[in-house]
Amino acid sequence: MYQFSYAEVMQDDCVSARDRERQALDRSIELLQRAERSGPRSRDAIEALYVTRSLWSILIEDLAAPGNGLPEQLRGELISIGLWLMREAEAIRLGRSENFKGLIDISTTIRNGLN
Repeated sequence: MYQFSYAEVMQDDCVSARDRERQALDRSIELLQRAERSGPRSRDAIEALYVTRSLWSILIEDLAAPGNGLPEQLRGELISIGLWLMREAEAIRLGRSENFKGLIDISTTIRNGLN
């Protein structure tokens, strides 16, 4: 039988959590790219915007939680970025913007930072 230290288990949990976050961002980016090709009034856009806003709602809630282990300044910056992404997604939904590229670029940068 194997015995693992608490630190090893926690490290594995962090790695798997980051992997899940990366996969969720990958999915959001993929949907945004499809929506960019299909146009802001397409069914693809509706799905992409919904998934992106839902994902960032969850991420922001986690970042704001007292038990989040990231440094406070980084958490604040990520929350600000997430709020911008959500506002921009809403602007696209309302027809005030077509900035899928901005959503894709920022999401890709965040995803790439999950090492």
